Amino acid sequence: MTARRRPTLARRLFTMAVSLPLMAAVAVVNKPIVVFAAERFHEFSINRPSYKQQYGHWSLLDVPAKFRINAIHAALLRTGKVLIVAGSGNNRDNFEAGTFRTVLWDPRTDAFTNIPTPTDLFCGGHTFLPNGNLLVAGGTKSYEVLEADITHAAGVMKIKNESPDNGSRTFPKGTRLLGGNGRAYLTRADVTVPAAAKMSHGGQTMVHAGEVEVWVDAADEGDLPIVTQPAQYSIAGLTGADSRNLYGISDKITREKQEYGGDRTSYEFDPIAERYVRTGDMTEHRWYPTLSTMPNGDVMAVSGLDEFGRMLPGVNERYKVAQRKWVAAPELQRVFPTYPALFLTRDERLFFSGSNAGYGSDTEGRTPGLWDVEKNKFAVVPGLEDPQMTETSASVLLPPAQDQKVMIMGGGEVGDSPVATARTAIADLDEKEPRYRPGPDLPAPTRYLSSVVLPDDSVFTSGGSSGYRGGPYQGRARSDLLTTQLYDPRREVFHEAAAPTVGRNYHSEALLLPDGRVVTLGSDPIYDTTGVNPGTFEQRIEIYSPPYLFRGERPVVGGGPRTVKRGRSAAYATTDADRITGARLVRPSAVTHGTDVDQRSIELGVRRTPGGVTVSVPDEPGLVPSGWYMLFLVDGDARPSKARWVRVE
Repeated sequence: MTARRRPTLARRLFTMAVSLPLMAAVAVVNKPIVVFAAERFHEFSINRPSYKQQYGHWSLLDVPAKFRINAIHAALLRTGKVLIVAGSGNNRDNFEAGTFRTVLWDPRTDAFTNIPTPTDLFCGGHTFLPNGNLLVAGGTKSYEVLEADITHAAGVMKIKNESPDNGSRTFPKGTRLLGGNGRAYLTRADVTVPAAAKMSHGGQTMVHAGEVEVWVDAADEGDLPIVTQPAQYSIAGLTGADSRNLYGISDKITREKQEYGGDRTSYEFDPIAERYVRTGDMTEHRWYPTLSTMPNGDVMAVSGLDEFGRMLPGVNERYKVAQRKWVAAPELQRVFPTYPALFLTRDERLFFSGSNAGYGSDTEGRTPGLWDVEKNKFAVVPGLEDPQMTETSASVLLPPAQDQKVMIMGGGEVGDSPVATARTAIADLDEKEPRYRPGPDLPAPTRYLSSVVLPDDSVFTSGGSSGYRGGPYQGRARSDLLTTQLYDPRREVFHEAAAPTVGRNYHSEALLLPDGRVVTLGSDPIYDTTGVNPGTFEQRIEIYSPPYLFRGERPVVGGGPRTVKRGRSAAYATTDADRITGARLVRPSAVTHGTDVDQRSIELGVRRTPGGVTVSVPDEPGLVPSGWYMLFLVDGDARPSKARWVRVE
């Protein structure tokens, strides 16, 4: 047998030199096949029944082009339809054109309807009223102007009238005010200055000048008209006593950035007529306010930017439901950052969790605590880790609401900081001296997390960004965390769930549907996933079906009363009475900017009866505010029925 000779080193090197490019070429040619195979395997895996039973399932909703919308606000109406509000949709062109949008979606039929939208509800506030109408108030009166785009110095001018005898005076847009520097400044809007008021003090008559504020712009471009100190201005064209009694005062006129200005219009959306109904205006202009239900059914409005983009200094107000009228509440002075998360508690206080969305002092008003709105007293709730990272965090009243536990999740530093936290914390408000204690960390530092209470007492958490509006950090994009977790309040653990395909961060929403699914909408990143190119508003809608929808036949709730009373019982028919172990009243969501102070899940007492169950409703107004709820029956395997709408009186 002839021995085989080993190839020489040169021969071996030559063979490798030829083979490696060939192998690389084969890999390149087959890469699409490999990727395709991986995608098909992933689709196969996530659609297996066993996978859905453990992790749930996501699906995209087919939205016709004419109904696609920049979802800024979303609310589940008592008709089962979802109100999706854009207003101008964070689009200056829409604002200047007066193009404001609202879309109504029916999850039962997937039908869409465009709803006439009277004013720019973008970044207003909302909450449900006892009759099921959605109160929507505030919004956008003017868009921000960045410093680089400001060619004419501008500022807020206070026009004063010291004459009590000649009535109010109206000045048209473009009225000229003249400064001691010889420069002219023009008003941006028509203004009416009230007459001065005569008041008696200790037998002496005092005159208090009437006044009104208005934006003014320098007539000339550039920096020369800038004024950095308080100054007085004369009104062009006035003579004699008028020139002395009527004048302007301004603290400064600069080329600094101009913030969004708040609106004061207010509406109730009628879910039956499917239209906005005008109410009385708010007492203050508000942009980024929170509207919170009170125990008596009225509504409190707090925080926001005024019409000139200034933080309101703790000036709050009430909506009188019976009169459809807003009234000032000077007895309730309390400073909060914008969109503060306020939860009505069993003892009828408001708990500020610390969560907020954007504007305000980096120190004042950010401390969590319990606000007694009857006495205007605030009790600090200490113990929160990363207390400087509550902006753009999520907060939820954990189910069941009787436990009175509030959880805060994620968040970031004030402003456009790239720093975020994975911290969660839980406050037990039933304790004599409540304080936050650590909860389990999120999988990653997260801003803009969505959180939705489910009828099986778990909490859906999904989406978000690890940076400010998905902005890049250290050369990489951090937008759109494609993760979902289900939080178990009993065991205080997160369980991994199926991952969404659409990322969500700033201006995104999620809410529970009556059939037990969760709908997710919106997202407004600064950058796309490259971290270099501008982002676009996400108009796709994705729906999550929780694991309980894949674990066998669900119970059914049948006939029974449409109205229930606190402290009373009500009987409902069901053929599944023998396996019903629980019942929940879930208040529908009205959510924007991660803030949803409406949603809560209330545990009901359950007693089985022949052919049905009898449920008992707690009698505390702070626990069960009046209004419409979804009634879910739950079996021993934590499978909820589809909801039946009931009204709590």
